[in-house]
Amino acid sequence: MNLPPEYHMRSDDDSPALAALLEMLALERLPRTGWLQAGLPQAESIAAHSHGVATLALTLGTQVEPPLDVDRVVTLCVAHDLPEARLGDLPRTAADLLPPGAKRSAEEAAGDALLEPFGPQSRARLEEYLIGETREARFARVCDRLQLALRLLAYARAGARGLGRFRRGVEGLDCSEFDVAREMRDEVVAAIVATGAFE
Repeated sequence: MNLPPEYHMRSDDDSPALAALLEMLALERLPRTGWLQAGLPQAESIAAHSHGVATLALTLGTQVEPPLDVDRVVTLCVAHDLPEARLGDLPRTAADLLPPGAKRSAEEAAGDALLEPFGPQSRARLEEYLIGETREARFARVCDRLQLALRLLAYARAGARGLGRFRRGVEGLDCSEFDVAREMRDEVVAAIVATGAFE
């Protein structure tokens, strides 16, 4: 069988850290399922999404007042979808069918298992994101949703239509705590509307 190289990389002799890092490579192949459900033929990968979220945090985060710990925000953004290496990208339609808290519990368990070889600080960053109480975590969460809006605009400008299912989530993104994110959201939403992709 001719499988991609990453399928052959794991060995029983690997340290727990190496095994976890190899498992995280799945994020480069796993698609964002919401785009697949919308009928888009080339959905971005989870890793591409995480990179986009971290890029937003790096670029917009420096403009937030009072200042954020931008390095920490970027770390939170890199960590936020690591559990999906084990869980996949669970679409909202599936998550809504789960008992309250089940998705979060699964994300915590998967994140703990994947990050355990790297010590408590790595796990603490994922936990900080999931809890969402710090300003840095709240900004990282806004960047997560804002990246979806940017990707939506890119798909719309490439000719995708019938994307109305995403409209409420994009327009309703609460950016009230971070002016720079609110301004970017408003600009992106106006650009999407101008394409006609929401119709």
